[in-house]
Amino acid sequence: MQKLPQISLLGFIALLLAVSLPLQAETAATQTENQYAVIAPLAEKSLLLDISQSEGALVVVGERGHILWSDDNGESWTQASVPTRNTLTAVHLLNAQLGWAVGHDGVVLHTQDGGRNWSLQRNAAEDETPLLDVWFRDANEGFAVGAYGLLLRTQDGGKSWSQQSVNADDDFHLNKLNVATGGEIYLSAEAGMLYRSVDAGNNWQTLESPYEGSLFGLLPLPDNSLLLFGLRGHLFRSNDAGDSWQLLKTATHALLMDAAVLADGTVLIVGMDGVVLISHDHGQNFQLHPQSNRKGITAILNLEQGRLILVGEAGVRLTTVTELESDK
Repeated sequence: MQKLPQISLLGFIALLLAVSLPLQAETAATQTENQYAVIAPLAEKSLLLDISQSEGALVVVGERGHILWSDDNGESWTQASVPTRNTLTAVHLLNAQLGWAVGHDGVVLHTQDGGRNWSLQRNAAEDETPLLDVWFRDANEGFAVGAYGLLLRTQDGGKSWSQQSVNADDDFHLNKLNVATGGEIYLSAEAGMLYRSVDAGNNWQTLESPYEGSLFGLLPLPDNSLLLFGLRGHLFRSNDAGDSWQLLKTATHALLMDAAVLADGTVLIVGMDGVVLISHDHGQNFQLHPQSNRKGITAILNLEQGRLILVGEAGVRLTTVTELESDK
C-alpha cells in the first residue's frame, strides 16, 4: 500500500461549503425538520454534489437542501419542495417516481413523484453523523452509508432503518456504494478501506486495498473490470472483482470524485480543480483534460445521444465529450 495524508469526504464537502456562496446565518435552534429549503433563483448554479436519473426523471442535490428536477434531459431545472436546509450529499432514483436523498444530520428524504416533492423519513441531528451515499435495490430494500462506519439498511422503503456493520473494528467514513454487474456491492471508504458483499449486503469482506489514502468511488465496466479512484489522482483497475489492482497513470494529484462509462466504451472520471480524465480504450489509459474554470466536479451522468451532465462547484452543466476535450 502507498501511504499518503488523509482527507475524508466530509472534510472535502466542508471545504467546498466554506468557499461556496455565503450562507444565511442560522443557529442550530432554527434548523428544524419542518424548515423547508429556500427557493433560490440561482439554485442550479449553487454547490451541487450528486445527480441521479431513472426512466426520464432527473434529479440533482446539494447545499442548503437544494434539490432540482428536470423532465427535459437537463435543458431546464426546477427547484423542488424540500423539508430541510441541510446539505444533501447523495441521491438515488429507483424509477420515474421513487427516489431517496441523504445528507447532513443523518437526513433521509423520499420522493414519490420523480423529485418534485420530498418528505422527511429520517433526521438524526443528535448523532452528528452525516450520511454520504444511498442506494435502493427495489421499492423496499435500500442502504445508506456515512461517517464513522455508519451503515443503515431498510426493508420498508425507508420508513425504518436498522444499523449494520461492515467490520466491528472499523469506524472509517464510508464514502460510496457501488453495485457491479454481477450484483456485488462495494463500499469505498477513508484510509484506503474497501469492502465487498457478494450476498446482497448481508455480509461484508474487507478487501486488500492498493492504497492507504481515502477512496471515493468505484466504476464497474461492461467487461466486468472495475475502476477504483480516490485521493491525489489515484486510479486503479481490477480484472478480478477487486482481489488485485493495477495502478493507472492520471497526470494529476487532484481528488477524483465520480466516473461514468458511455455506450461506445468511453470512460470519464471527474474531480477537483476541474479535472476530467477521458479514456477511449475502455479504461486502459486516460488523458487529462482540466476544464478552464478549474471548478470542482463532484458527479457525472451519462445521458442519451452523447450528452453528459456534470455537477459541482459551478452548479449543473450540460456538455459532451467533445466539449470537455476542447475546453482548456
